[in-house]
Amino acid sequence: MHRLSIAGLLALWCALPACAHLLQGQVVGITDGDTLTVLDATQRTHKIRLAGIDAPEHDQAFGQRAKQHLSALVFGQHVDVHWDKLDRYQRTVGKVMAATPPCSKPPALCARTVDINHALIAAGLAWWYKKYATEQPPADAALYERAEQQAHQARLGLWSEPSPSPPWQWRQAQKPKPAPAPNKVATPSTAKMPAAIE
Repeated sequence: MHRLSIAGLLALWCALPACAHLLQGQVVGITDGDTLTVLDATQRTHKIRLAGIDAPEHDQAFGQRAKQHLSALVFGQHVDVHWDKLDRYQRTVGKVMAATPPCSKPPALCARTVDINHALIAAGLAWWYKKYATEQPPADAALYERAEQQAHQARLGLWSEPSPSPPWQWRQAQKPKPAPAPNKVATPSTAKMPAAIE
């Protein structure tokens, strides 16, 4: 029988929901189709990057539609954010869960069972971010992948275009290209001298 190392046991434990953190609060801002701001009970704001998805950027086709759809889904709503990491911009990366509208109960009593990240993919307003699939629970990764396939087949949202450009490719294309290296001017020490005429 193979013995699991402490690191191996920790990796298995962190694959379980118990390893994730829970943030609760009200959505008070929408930055774009995959980023929002949550205000917690202590009046502290948290910038949330929706995990497992990548929505079109502002200047891309459907960028504004994605933002509007996210706003319609959660702005002003109380949500649960299940998260386990911060990105390089110090945003909390997580899955946002909201209540099924309408919920007339106090926010604390409304069951939050709607996966907002998945809802954006299903509406054809975000890609499944396959690059980070290993950071998702396998069930979520399979669900998001299937939602993207179904949205694509139904030509919903961004899939109505013949060749939509994934945001990660679009961002790469927008990066300034490095300036060409200046031509080197030959100096007496490096230039070849003409052969002497005899």
